Parts: sequence; C-alpha cells; structure tokens
Amino acid sequence: QVQLVESGGGLVQPGGSLRLSCAVSGSFRNIYTMGWYRAAPGHQREMVAHLPTGGSANYADSVKGRCTIARDSANNTVDLQMNSLKPEDTAVYYCRLVVDTGTYWGQGTQVTVSS
Repeated sequence: QVQLVESGGGLVQPGGSLRLSCAVSGSFRNIYTMGWYRAAPGHQREMVAHLPTGGSANYADSVKGRCTIARDSANNTVDLQMNSLKPEDTAVYYCRLVVDTGTYWGQGTQVTVSS
C-alpha cells in the first residue's frame, strides 16, 4: 500500500509564497512520475507540475516561472515551491504518484490566496 500525505497549505496574501510537501511511504519498486495537481471550486482537477523520473519537469502555463517541483529522494518527498501567488491559485492541491503498482493520490491540502 502506498500513502501520500501533503502538507504546507494555508492562507497567503497575493504575491506571497508557499512550499507544499508530499511525503511518500509504502512498498513499490519504481517511481515513474511524481506530480502536483489542483482543483479549484467549480473547476476540474488540473496538472500544476509533473516530474517524470529521469526527465524534465513540466508546468502548467498558468504557473510557469512561479512554481518549481523538486524530488527529495533521501526523504522520499516531492515538493512544490510556489512564488508570486495569485488569487486564482486558490485551490485544493493534490500530490500524485505513478509507480509500478499503480497511481496514487494524496488527500489534498488547501491553498487560499487572499488579502
């Protein structure tokens, strides 16, 4: 069983920064991709950042230049650094992991950007 636990969400003012972290635990042999997705009220879940193992990160156009995804293999986490946050970044953010045993999602962490 694979578990993902997100942390780091919260309330931040426009222009501020947040760092989301996803702790990965469980049994698997290979990680294929790690990523962050988000779901805003009334909107479908969308990809924010995607990091294939051994490949380059991909970002949604809406966050390019403002977000950075990074994998910490030593601590088994995948982090999302978000800068210059905008009100439209308000959403529940989910961690997603694709490994040899399947695709797994975290429970989500709320990010609210508001003054």
